[in-house]
Amino acid sequence: MRTDPPARLLLVVNPHAGTGRDGILGRLRGALAERGADADVVLTDGPGSATHLTRTALADGHRLIVAVGGDGTVHEVVNGLVDADTGVARTPDAVLGVVAAGSGSDLVRTFGLDRPPEVLAHHLTRPGEHRIDLGRVRLTGADGRTTVRLFANIAEVGFGGRVAQRAARLPAALGERRYRAGIVLAWGGFRRVPMTLEHDGGVHRGELSNVVVANGQFFGGGLKVAPRSLPDDGRFDLQAWGGTVTDVLRASRQLRDGSHLARTDVRAWPTAAVTVDADRPVAVEADGELLGVTPAHFDLLPHALTLKV
Repeated sequence: MRTDPPARLLLVVNPHAGTGRDGILGRLRGALAERGADADVVLTDGPGSATHLTRTALADGHRLIVAVGGDGTVHEVVNGLVDADTGVARTPDAVLGVVAAGSGSDLVRTFGLDRPPEVLAHHLTRPGEHRIDLGRVRLTGADGRTTVRLFANIAEVGFGGRVAQRAARLPAALGERRYRAGIVLAWGGFRRVPMTLEHDGGVHRGELSNVVVANGQFFGGGLKVAPRSLPDDGRFDLQAWGGTVTDVLRASRQLRDGSHLARTDVRAWPTAAVTVDADRPVAVEADGELLGVTPAHFDLLPHALTLKV
């Protein structure tokens, strides 16, 4: 662990995630300047932009890359920091920082870092790092080819994927509101699907509305979907939801405190890997980003990334 912060700090900013509306970027830069940190800033301009900007920044010598936005921005930065195929960091001493913007940013809730930018500036300019696990998924992408992607927080197969699919068709200017609109649009058209889950504890077969593969604890703007999950314990929290989509939505109150795990239509297992197959292709999302369809294989990369805390 280093005893001082990296000399070069880059903010990768999603301009649609509330950074301007809430003054987050200006407040963050001001707070960093007060602590003697001069941050470079780049703005994303579409899907894949944050990944490209991160890779370029590493080549230019930046080592602390700060995702300023929601979980989608974090997702892309992570895929820029670590090579998905090999699971190896592109630059061993690179560090991920996160400044939440908008109503998402669920990854950092697990670490108590869903804080104002002035507080996060303090974290970014003092010693403090933590190695975290990453999830990796191999699946069929939109082009019909096998795709490999990393995720830091939570992936879903089924209704959650359908929500991301619908949200992806909405204007980016809606920011985090796209997710809420996606729920409404996906609700009426999704039915349970016969799925098979092969995981470390065995095989589960059933008609499912959603499968959750959790590295972090929160999703959906603060819902505690995986209270047993720790992003550094070398395993996922795998959940199979056997109820209808209406049952899933009705469980939102229980999801606030994690008590949904006591439901008879929810099964959960710890696992380091899982393969999800279905009787028909089912959408897969991770960190709120639509990635492709089943079949999908998930495996966990222990301590693959350094997070600034």
